[in-house]
Amino acid sequence: MSKPLIALTMGDPAGIGPEITVKCVASDEALSKADMVVTGDRGVLEKAIAITGVPLKIKLIKDPSEGQYEKGILNLVDLSNVDLTKFAYGTVSAMCGQAAYDYIAKAIEFAMHRKVAAVATAPINKESLRAANIPYIGHTEIFGALTHTDDPLTMFETRGLRVFFLTRHLSMLEMLGMIKKPRIKDYVNRCTKMLRQLGVTSGTMAVAALNPHGGEHGLFGWTEVNVIKPAVDELKAEGFDVAGPVPADSVFHQAYIGKYNSVLSLYHDQGHIATKTLDFERTISVTGGMPILRTSVDHGTAFDIAGTGKAGAVSMVEAVVLAAKYAPSFNA
Repeated sequence: MSKPLIALTMGDPAGIGPEITVKCVASDEALSKADMVVTGDRGVLEKAIAITGVPLKIKLIKDPSEGQYEKGILNLVDLSNVDLTKFAYGTVSAMCGQAAYDYIAKAIEFAMHRKVAAVATAPINKESLRAANIPYIGHTEIFGALTHTDDPLTMFETRGLRVFFLTRHLSMLEMLGMIKKPRIKDYVNRCTKMLRQLGVTSGTMAVAALNPHGGEHGLFGWTEVNVIKPAVDELKAEGFDVAGPVPADSVFHQAYIGKYNSVLSLYHDQGHIATKTLDFERTISVTGGMPILRTSVDHGTAFDIAGTGKAGAVSMVEAVVLAAKYAPSFNA
C-alpha cells in the first residue's frame, strides 16, 4: 500500500529545525506512515546529520517525483540559501529568516500542484522573519497568503483531543471584544467543514465557556447568556451538532474521553494549556480551511540548544504521522 508523500520544511536554519528534520526522516515511526521530501539547505542539513549522528545520505532532487523513498535516504530540494561563512546557531538573522520563508514557499508550491499530499513544518523564528522584512508574523499567515486563504483555521490535536481557536494572537482585552455571536457561528460552521474534510463526520463540537463555571447564569458574567448560548441555539436550529457553553475547566477532559469530537476554545491560552498539559511533545498544529493540508510542531526554534543535537524529534515525527493520517481524506 502506497504511503502519502509529505513535504518537510527545514525551519529556521539557526534553530533546532534542521536537527529534528533529519531525526524525523530517519525515524522508523515516521517512515512507517509516510514518504518524506525536505525543502532546505544542503550545507545546514549536512551539519545536522553530523551533529545528530543519524544514518542518512542526502539525495538532491528538483522535484518530489525524483525522490528515492527508502530508509537511509534524505530526499532534498536544496534551495542553497544559507551562506555557512556567515551562519551561526542560536542567533536572529535576516538570512535565516528569508531562508525559512523560502522553504515554506517551495513546499506550498509542491502541495498546491498536488506533488505532495501535505506539508509538515519545522519551527521558524518571528524575529528572523521580521529582520528579513517578511510581511507575515508566522506560519499561519504565510500559508494563508500563499494559498490565497482568508483567516485559516488552527486546530490542535494530541492523543485524539482536537481543539480549535476562536481567537489566537491577541491580548486578553482584545480577545474579549472578538467574542461575538456571528464569529462563533462562522467558526463552528468552518470548523465543522474542516473536520469533515479530515474524515471526522460524526460527534458533537463543544463551545467552551469564558467565565468560571460557565458564568453561573450571570453570577460571574453574562457572556455565556448573552452571546455564546444564543449562538449555539441558532447553530442547533440550523442543523449543527454543537453543545455549549461548556465550562472550560471540564470541557477539554470531556472531549479527551470522547464526549465531544472537538472543542472550540475562545482564546489562545485556554486551548494551549489544555493540550500542552495533556502531552506537550505530541501537541500538533493542523492548519485548515485551505486548499492544502499543513501540520506543524507546536514548539519554537529553541535557540539555546540549537546545534547541540539535544533536541528531540517526537513532535516532528508526530506532525508527519498526523499529516499522513489525514491526507487521504483531505485529498479525496
